[in-house]
Amino acid sequence: MSDGATTVRSGYGRVLPPVGRLRGLRTAPCGSLKLIERHARVYRHAWLVFASGVFEPLFYLLSVGIGLGALVGEVAGPGGELVPYREFVAPGLLAVSAMNGAMYDSTFNVFFRLKYAKLYESVLATPVGPLEVALGEIGWALLRGAIYAVAFELVMTCLGLVTSWWAVFAVPVAVLVGFAFAAVGMAGTTFMKSWQDFDYVLLISMPLFLFSTTFYPLSVYPRVVGVIVECTPLYQGVALLRDLVLGDPGYDLLWRALYLLLMGAAGLYVAARRIAKLLLV
Repeated sequence: MSDGATTVRSGYGRVLPPVGRLRGLRTAPCGSLKLIERHARVYRHAWLVFASGVFEPLFYLLSVGIGLGALVGEVAGPGGELVPYREFVAPGLLAVSAMNGAMYDSTFNVFFRLKYAKLYESVLATPVGPLEVALGEIGWALLRGAIYAVAFELVMTCLGLVTSWWAVFAVPVAVLVGFAFAAVGMAGTTFMKSWQDFDYVLLISMPLFLFSTTFYPLSVYPRVVGVIVECTPLYQGVALLRDLVLGDPGYDLLWRALYLLLMGAAGLYVAARRIAKLLLV
């Protein structure tokens, strides 16, 4: 090539543009936005599927938070103050909604686009690079997650479950939770070989859902188990959102947010590297 770049072949045998263009010398600065626009146009014809993610956490809130909450009464919230069970559960379900929405979009959908639709092979044949592909997919997952978070918080407000003005930060925090899990989910998906591998996604997400203090305080665990729970990523999101919605923020919010930010950054880095390895060499 006249510009000194090297022509490569993708893992599927087709010739791709020079590596120099794909890896940063002439990348498209809006490539990730174009990918998000592409997904939005696709879901324009399947908006019911898009909107369905709002209802799962709402059903949990109505059945567990309000139904079971009538039997439970009050539990210890942040700072040890007793709060109604429905107010305790609602922020945890918001964190779970952010995790599930992000992981679903960045695992099942990414796997289909990568292995069957061959979408990324076509995208990388343009000046768009692997990092922009990863950013586009994660950005789309966050856009969906933000819409779900706004809808869920509106429902919480209408039900009288928001008791502090700190709750205005709940949506950005839910997006941060989604970023962490979307990035790690996409990175993990690049290692999957078949649909059976998604059993590992459930193996990880289900224990996080059940044991990250979504439904009961950390104090119910033995100390050793409690320490393990405190190290898990979903617990950081649940604690962040619960402290904000119930109006008891502290300095620990900063390191919890940093935990999720670093987790997302690491996942983004691995996802971009894996996309490049799979499709550019």
